[in-house]
This record gives sequence, C-alpha cells and structure tokens, in this order.
Amino acid sequence: MPPGRRNNMQKTWNLRNIILLTLISIICGIIFFATGFIYNSLSLMLTPFGLAPFANDILIGLWIMAAPLASFIFKAPGASILSEVLGSVVEMFLGGQWGAATMIGGFIQGIASELGFTLTKYKHYDWIGIISTTLTTTIITFIWDCFKNGYSAYSIHMLILLFITRMISIFIFGGILTKLVTNMLTRSNVIK
Repeated sequence: MPPGRRNNMQKTWNLRNIILLTLISIICGIIFFATGFIYNSLSLMLTPFGLAPFANDILIGLWIMAAPLASFIFKAPGASILSEVLGSVVEMFLGGQWGAATMIGGFIQGIASELGFTLTKYKHYDWIGIISTTLTTTIITFIWDCFKNGYSAYSIHMLILLFITRMISIFIFGGILTKLVTNMLTRSNVIK
C-alpha cells in the first residue's frame, strides 16, 4: 500500500477505530473516576499545610490522558476532544463527584490537547507533539481553573508553583506515559 494512502486511512473513522476510541475512553473514564478518590485523599493530606490546591494540579495529568492518547493513536483531527469527552461521560455515569460538570471539564481539556496537535498541523506525534500539547493543555486548563476553582485569588508565587506543578503532571501523564502506551500498542499490533 502506498505511504500516502496509509496516512489517509489513519484519518478516517472506520468501525475498528470507533470501537478502539470507545474502549480507550471507557478505560480512561474509569481512571478519571478513580483519580477522584486519590484527589480527595491528597487534598485532605495537603490541607493542614495550606497546599490543598496542589492536589488538583498534581493529578491533572491523569484527568487529561484520554485526549493525547487518542491523538497519538489515531493521528486525526477531533480525536482528542472526542476521547476526553467520552471519558468524562464514563466518569460521570460511574458516579464521579463533580457530576455533569465533568463533561464541561472534559470538553475544555479535549480542546486544550487538540489545540497542541492543531498547532503542529497534525504532523508531529513525537517530542514536538508532546511539548505542544503539554503547553496548550497546561495554559488552557490553568486559565479555566482560574475561573472555576478561584485560582485568581492566589498570590503570584502560588500561581507560578501551581502552573509548574500542572505542567509537570501533564508532561508526565499526558505526554510521556501516553506516548509509551501508544508505542506499546503499536509494537503489539493493536494499532497500526
């Protein structure tokens, strides 16, 4: 099969791709749900030190994993948004503590990750793609939390530390880990 034809096939949504995207979203939705329990425990442990907001930023990388994972696998526009939203729906139906608001967060996180791949014109699924999606996801979700979670009330030093923590979390979980999972799936011929 000519290389150009193979690239076009990756950008189509056939039944196999839809099923795989759905499975990824379900697995990630379960991870999102479980992360809520970790968040509550971590927040509780950090509260006596005045550091409870860090629980969200330490764990945000786990909550955005579906978006870059889908983009690395499918290399298609819309994969990040679709996967993240479907994962948030699964989290909500499992009884996630944020209820329907989870879908709004999932949509914003999906758009944030998608923007990173859009900036690379959907051509970089390597370190450039990882860095691009990490930056856009960090910036957009941080701005969202300034409004949603009242981050704008914190001191500039606290904001800088939260931003750096968020970026590291997204880079590790949404970048490196999702790329490793993609490489593993490729080697095992689950994806082609």
